[in-house]
Amino acid sequence: MKVKCPECGGDVPIPDDVVIGEIVSCPDCGQEYEVYELSSEGPRIKPAEVAAEDWGE
Repeated sequence: MKVKCPECGGDVPIPDDVVIGEIVSCPDCGQEYEVYELSSEGPRIKPAEVAAEDWGE
C-alpha cells in the first residue's frame, strides 16, 4: 500500500499492518509523516511533529 507524499509527490510505502500514530517516511525526500486515519480509501498522513531536544533548560 502506498500514499502520495504531499511534499514531493513520491510514493510513501505504508505497511499492511499500519496503526494510527505510526511514523512513515518518504524514500524520495525523507519527510516523515504520521498516520492519523485509516479509512476505506486508505491511510491518511500528516507531517510528523518533531519533538525538540530538551536539555533541561
